Amino acid sequence: MTLNRLLRRALGLAAALTTLGAFSAAHAKDVLGVTCTSPPPVHCNGDECATNGALANLGNAVDPKTGRKFFLDYPCDLKPGEKVIFLLNIHGAGSIGNWQRHYFPAMDYKEKYRLVVATPTAATTRPMPGGGAGVRMWAAEADDAHLQNITDLVFDTFGRKNIKSFWLVGHSQGGATSHRIVCSDYFKDKVDGLLSLSGGRVGRAEINPRFGPPLADGSPPPPRALPAAMTTPPAQACEFSHIFETGEHEIVALPATSPLADRYGCAARVEKADVVDDKPGYVWDYARQGYPVWGMKARPGKARVYVYPNCKGGRVVADVVRLDKGHTEGLEPHVTEALLKLIASAPGGKAQGLKTAMR
Repeated sequence: MTLNRLLRRALGLAAALTTLGAFSAAHAKDVLGVTCTSPPPVHCNGDECATNGALANLGNAVDPKTGRKFFLDYPCDLKPGEKVIFLLNIHGAGSIGNWQRHYFPAMDYKEKYRLVVATPTAATTRPMPGGGAGVRMWAAEADDAHLQNITDLVFDTFGRKNIKSFWLVGHSQGGATSHRIVCSDYFKDKVDGLLSLSGGRVGRAEINPRFGPPLADGSPPPPRALPAAMTTPPAQACEFSHIFETGEHEIVALPATSPLADRYGCAARVEKADVVDDKPGYVWDYARQGYPVWGMKARPGKARVYVYPNCKGGRVVADVVRLDKGHTEGLEPHVTEALLKLIASAPGGKAQGLKTAMR
């Protein structure tokens, strides 16, 4: 056997052992120092989330490049080489990672839909207009590298070839951040889809002019023209599936057409059966509930689902409107699962270096 053949065999064996080590760690329910549990760790429900300190917890995993914590949830019964859907779950302004985990509780379905969910917390605190205490907000200079580090960690740990699809999920300013980064140099060849939770629609839905948190006395904010950055996501040059979810009270009306659906040659919009929930979501805005546009206490509900079928490449373009809901009521279990089913039905492959064909 030649020296070159011996060297190639040794390198191949080393690569196989490295991959096996990563898969074995996942199989042993211990990834990146995170021991997998079901139900997920630091879980809470309703008023207890505001009183037991759970929402202040920054996470069970660490970005080694920054030292910042984030939450990592993954299937406890993950098999070596198994394909997963990766969700980068991004909170809104004034929020925190563990609130976002409970607002959009994909973690509850990690086994059923084979999900790896990473939920970070923004580093930057900025003052709100008009004064008052600062709130956490995503900022390019402080946070983009952290989001990229987390993505690299997940790809390296679970195996890039095993990432069946990768979605950005963002609520409010987290949705705006997802729109900002989805076609960036780093993410454009990795992200297969974007789920916007009250965080902007491609082909915008007009936002209620009284959108915003209630005033100090609990009354609605005065009508005002909202800045373009809040109402119109940037035009995107890359390709991705897109699901827009919103509370009925947040918008004036949902458009019956979609420029993204037109771009992908989808058929006319179809209304699916309503999603009915008899259980509430986990969380709400505990300090500022009571104004319907901003959000009430979490409660059961109903959601309308609109899908643009037969899109080129099988891409998913859909809108989901939660009836009689505002901006901050946590998503109920059935509507959460309906969104995950849409995600699971969409094509993936970017993380694996595959191209989705435009039929």
